[in-house]
Amino acid sequence: MDGFQAYGAGKAGGAFDPQTFFRQPQTVVRILCWLFSIVILGCIANEGYVNRPEEVEEFCIFNRNQNVCNFSVAMGTLCFLCCSAFLALDLYFPQISAVKDRKKAVMADIGVSAVWSLVWFLGFCFLANQWQVSKEEDNPLNEGADAARAAIVFCFFSVFSWAVQCLLAVYKFKLGADSVTLNQEYVDPNIQDAFDETLPTEE
Repeated sequence: MDGFQAYGAGKAGGAFDPQTFFRQPQTVVRILCWLFSIVILGCIANEGYVNRPEEVEEFCIFNRNQNVCNFSVAMGTLCFLCCSAFLALDLYFPQISAVKDRKKAVMADIGVSAVWSLVWFLGFCFLANQWQVSKEEDNPLNEGADAARAAIVFCFFSVFSWAVQCLLAVYKFKLGADSVTLNQEYVDPNIQDAFDETLPTEE
């Protein structure tokens, strides 16, 4: 069947088109998720630790709670690596010939995107709560305040970017399932005519 596509990609072995790839909504949203993770990681790692004038040891800017900064750095790093891996998978996806393997890849995308959306929602709530209860005397010079707010904002953005990524993967899965069903039900007219001619006729 000419033009048959399985799970959003054509037959394996086709030529790679960079313009088409980077214009796909899924690729655009994936890159946004990747950039958001870099921003969050950079904000916390570079300006997320401050100290009082009379202290030497630095503490997390979020209510001096080291768990908040550790969580943010860990999630930012893992999210960055995860986005990089799925971008590589998106590049390789058209070369996957087995429909079952394509289905597994799309289902993994749905699950991972849903999990990350939930993780960043919890992270947003965690950071926002700890920032709200932070004491002024812990950071009298207000150092890193803009970076802390930026981390909270981009956690919020990440919730929706990963949710959109999940919805796009669900749409890709439904599109692929419908395409596979259509391909299974399709019968080439030439083959059907040849088959009819071979059938015995009643006299």
